[in-house]
Amino acid sequence: QVQLQESGGGLVQPGESLRLSCAASGNTFSGYATAWFRQAAGKEREFVAAIARTGGYTYYTESVKGRFAISRDNAKTTMYLQMNSLKPEDTAVYFCAAGRTITSQLRQTSGYTNWGQGTQVTVSS
Repeated sequence: QVQLQESGGGLVQPGESLRLSCAASGNTFSGYATAWFRQAAGKEREFVAAIARTGGYTYYTESVKGRFAISRDNAKTTMYLQMNSLKPEDTAVYFCAAGRTITSQLRQTSGYTNWGQGTQVTVSS
């Protein structure tokens, strides 16, 4: 088990950038695939991006490709999400997740057993 804590959310204008961090406790972080999901008000939680245990493979939902970049530093037990060219439709609570999952389940909430409490990202002029 790992405990996860997100940070870095806030209020920005369209076109601006934010960098989210997800700090993990425990020394088993490198054994987990990790991901970012988001949940807008009144909507279901949706997949944003995932990264393999070693960081060698990354996966994105179509709407954020070319704008968002997921990365991780296993030595620091931390995952990041660099979000550029933010749009109002990116407004949501962003959650980080970790799981000993397989590739076919990386985009599904059921693929993860550990979740953070979320950080609010609001994109508005």
